[in-house]
Amino acid sequence: MTNATTTATKLRADGRGPDELRPVTIQPNFNKHAEGSALISIGDTRVICTASVQEKVPPFMYRSGRGWVTAEYGMIPRATTERTDREAAKGKQGGRTMEIQRLIGRSLRAAVNPELMGERTIWIDCDVLQADGGTRTASITGSFVALVIALGRLYVDGNMGSWPVKDFIAAVSVGVIGGTPVLDLNYEEDSKAGVDMNIVATEKGRFIELQGTAEGATFSDEEMLSMVALAKSGIAELILKQREALSSILARVDNVARDRLNKKFR
Repeated sequence: MTNATTTATKLRADGRGPDELRPVTIQPNFNKHAEGSALISIGDTRVICTASVQEKVPPFMYRSGRGWVTAEYGMIPRATTERTDREAAKGKQGGRTMEIQRLIGRSLRAAVNPELMGERTIWIDCDVLQADGGTRTASITGSFVALVIALGRLYVDGNMGSWPVKDFIAAVSVGVIGGTPVLDLNYEEDSKAGVDMNIVATEKGRFIELQGTAEGATFSDEEMLSMVALAKSGIAELILKQREALSSILARVDNVARDRLNKKFR
C-alpha cells in the first residue's frame, strides 16, 4: 500500500481508498406511474428520479421540431440530520436548488439529440430521500437511467422514429483531503475538504461540466489532473451500473431497431 493510500484510508472514516466509490445501487422502474424512474443509492445518499413525458414543448421551442429535457430538484424535509422546511412552504426556491436543477437539465440535454425526440418535453424530477453528500451527482446519474427508460418506451412503442440517446453520462464528486485527492465525498468529507469538485462526463470521456471550488486553500495543476483522473474512473464505474439497470430496455430498443432495419431493406 502506498503512503498516499495509507494517508487517505486514515482520513476516510468508512475505510475506502482514495479511488473508491461508495456502494452504488440503481433500481429501475421504482415508480409505477412515471414513464421512466430509478432509485439510486450511493452510500447513504438516496434519490428517486422520475421522467415524465409531456407532448408539448416550451413556447420558445414551439414548431421547432425539437424536443426538450428539463429538471426539477428538491429534498424532503428529513433528508438531512435536522428537518428543513419545504421550499413550497417558503413560497420560493432557494438559489442552491435552482442551480442544481439547471445543472441536471444541462447534463441530460448533452446526452440526447433533440431533433430525434419529436416535439415533446421530458420532465425530470429528482427528490432526495436521504442526503449524505453528492446529491447533485447522484441525481444526474440516476436521472439518466430514468430518461433512457422513458425514451426507450417511446421508441419501442413506435412513438419515436429514431433512437435519440447519443451517449451515456454520469457524474461524481472529487476533492482534496489532507493533501490527497479522493473520489466520491460523503457529507463529512465534503465539509472538511480543502477542494470540492463535481464533474459530469460522457462514457467517451468528454466533459459536460466541471464545478470546482477551493475552500480556504488552493490546488495545483497536478492535483487538478489527479482529481479529473479519479472522476473519470468513477464515472466509468457508474456507467457500468447504469448499463446493468438499463439492460432490459436497451435490449428491447436494439430488437426494435433491427426489426425496423430489416423491414426497410425487404
